[in-house]
Amino acid sequence: TIGVEVHPLDFHTNCGKIRFYCWDTAGQEKFGGLRDGYYIHGQCAIIMFDVTARLTYKNVPTWHRDLCRVCENIPIVLCGNKVDVKNRQVKAKQVTFHRKKNL
Repeated sequence: TIGVEVHPLDFHTNCGKIRFYCWDTAGQEKFGGLRDGYYIHGQCAIIMFDVTARLTYKNVPTWHRDLCRVCENIPIVLCGNKVDVKNRQVKAKQVTFHRKKNL
């Protein structure tokens, strides 16, 4: 992702249709200055990291800190991506950040 991509997702529930806007922000540091602007008015977040790239997991605390600074008290979920790939660099037992922050 370069910058941001916005994907509207529609869910049909017993309370009616809900539209969820998923903002896919760039994880690369060169786009870091833009992320805060994308977080404004966020109501929840999914922090994604790539289990085949250790650096993405090392960035999780920074992304979490920035989200908490801009969007106070929103629900945040931590999710590892590409778990089906064999050359995994981040093992499940190494993923501990969520325990420290109740994610």
